[in-house]
Amino acid sequence: MQSGKIKHIWELLNNIPDPEIPVISIVELGVVRDIFYKNNIFIISITPTYSGCPAVKSFIDDIKECLKKNGFLNFKINLVYTPAWTTDWMSEKTKLKLENYGIAPPSSKVRCPQCKSQKTILVSEFGATACKAFYKCEDCLEPFESFKCI
Repeated sequence: MQSGKIKHIWELLNNIPDPEIPVISIVELGVVRDIFYKNNIFIISITPTYSGCPAVKSFIDDIKECLKKNGFLNFKINLVYTPAWTTDWMSEKTKLKLENYGIAPPSSKVRCPQCKSQKTILVSEFGATACKAFYKCEDCLEPFESFKCI
């Protein structure tokens, strides 16, 4: 029935980069929670990384633009806040993409994405975005951001 179109929508949304970390998609980030078809409408459920996330408008605008550009006009986007988003929704592949991009992935032990040392020090609880913290490696002396465990 609509399962082929739902799969296609997942594929389309997986090509939308996260507005704050463009190396991963909004699907890889775990923001896109569910896609289903009901009453002739595709319903896309998204969960922001936290309740005050400034990227939510970008998520919604990018999804709308992508779907309309690809011929999907009968859709609705729902914001879902429970359960709350968690970094546990990121796959190991996504975490590796973050590390290769220079951002330490969420982990209980922060590891330098440059030299892989765990000898790191927290410089600031907040990096360029609220979901990241700013660190410095004590071995290679490089500064870097770390995605917070949430």
